[in-house]
Amino acid sequence: MSVSYAQLQQESPGIFTEACPSRTVLDHIMSKWGVLVLLSLTDGTRRWGELRRSVDGISEKMLATTLRTLAADGIVERTSYPEVPPRVEYSLTPRGIELMERVMPLMSWIQANAEDIVTR
Repeated sequence: MSVSYAQLQQESPGIFTEACPSRTVLDHIMSKWGVLVLLSLTDGTRRWGELRRSVDGISEKMLATTLRTLAADGIVERTSYPEVPPRVEYSLTPRGIELMERVMPLMSWIQANAEDIVTR
């Protein structure tokens, strides 16, 4: 490990307090749906229907809420085209790309170990 609990606490003393903004960010990004939507966007721009199909089990309401939150956080960009019918596309922002470069190793580890962990 490159950074320990003690180092993190020393560098950012308030990080483990209830009022720390990191908790809000963690909730948005690492929620069940947040991380899956972000993973889906790592391969590039997607339209609503593509996202809905790629994240099996997500409701329309939850997808809308998740995308709205991630866009407000500056992690996902929503582009609306004035066409008939309307076309809306979602993609990662530069911050979102940087985030996913860090999350992908974690997701690879989870994928490699999930079955063993779940079957214990």
